[in-house]
Amino acid sequence: MNSQAIALSNLNNSFHGTIQLTGSKSESNRALILQALSDGLIEVKNLSSAADTVTLNNLLKELSGVNSAGESTEISVGPAGTAMRFLTAYAAVKGTKVTITGSERMKQRPIGILVNSLLDLGAKISYSETAGFPPVKITGNFNQKTAKVKVKGSISSQYITALLLVAPTLSKGITIEIEGDLTSKPYVEMTLAMMGQCGINHTWHDNQVKIGAQTFKPSTITVEPDWSAASYWYSVAALCNDATIKLPFLKKDSLQGDNRIAEIMSHLGVETTYEEDGITIVNTGKKLDQTDFDFKECPDLAQTVIACCAALGYNATFTGLETLKIKETDRVAALQNELAKLNVTLTENNGSYFLDSEGKQIPDEVSFSTYEDHRMAMAFAPLALVINKVIIEDPEVVEKSYPHFWEDMKKAGFEIKTSELAKS
Repeated sequence: MNSQAIALSNLNNSFHGTIQLTGSKSESNRALILQALSDGLIEVKNLSSAADTVTLNNLLKELSGVNSAGESTEISVGPAGTAMRFLTAYAAVKGTKVTITGSERMKQRPIGILVNSLLDLGAKISYSETAGFPPVKITGNFNQKTAKVKVKGSISSQYITALLLVAPTLSKGITIEIEGDLTSKPYVEMTLAMMGQCGINHTWHDNQVKIGAQTFKPSTITVEPDWSAASYWYSVAALCNDATIKLPFLKKDSLQGDNRIAEIMSHLGVETTYEEDGITIVNTGKKLDQTDFDFKECPDLAQTVIACCAALGYNATFTGLETLKIKETDRVAALQNELAKLNVTLTENNGSYFLDSEGKQIPDEVSFSTYEDHRMAMAFAPLALVINKVIIEDPEVVEKSYPHFWEDMKKAGFEIKTSELAKS
């Protein structure tokens, strides 16, 4: 959709049907880097249609013709944070002469921890504008000086993943010492599991992960559907009076940490049944039976769960939201702003956030801003099940991870129209 805003409504308040989700963006982006590093030995199936994955795929193809001996080139990842981190490590160890830039928001998202590690390893890399932030400029051949680097674990697991992905191609491999707590640990575990599918072994003892120089084996990576995308359908199920939703090909033993949504939403009355060909989720009608939730290992689920709890009028406490402030937007501030439109507050106290829905008011119509953040749009869209008219500004942001979201919402009985807001 190209409109500036859309209006959603759903008078049925029930849905029984099947939603086929796109491939996991997280798995797809890792698979593309592994495929490029393997010189084509790895085949990737069910690649995500998410804009971030399309961007990474196209840029990898563009970089395949660039080397350390030729002229320097410039590429832009736009708003794709994963592409920025992964391509920085990939190009640095390849010695590709390239400047990697992105959107204005991307230029505000830190990358210094990764760049410092690459410099320690022997990369020739510098900043084109502000130290510690994109754009980054890679200027020549990579000559490995050391195999051991220290990386803070509390900022972004993508720094660690970016280094792990390139490790087998380095003559000395890489040993990463993780300093402090590791946020989003399942994403690092996903990376290592996918590398294992390609014949790459690792060791992980205490806070040290080691990957030696190794050769990729011919293999096929089949990308599972996206559990992050599934989270929005859990919210739909929770907010419906009656819902049974089939989500094909999702697995209980998923590599994706966001499969935690099944356990989290069980406390909001949504039951998950695992079947051979996917999962079925059902609204059981049960009320909230847990009030404390930790998103340290699955921060991308936070907006969805918090918005859902607010719409249901639940009070709850949330932790593990630290990384939300450096995502596509400051997601904590964005949540606070939009929840205020329902007279709901989200307040911080020493890293713990309390959702107070006691004063919840449901207007006839609410317009939600999305802050150029795909997850804001998709977290608040299901609230059309409890609000007569929900207006979502800049709905096209969903293309970043779930391009067919609005079409799937129509399948679920949501009426979607161009909003008068867009015409004013």
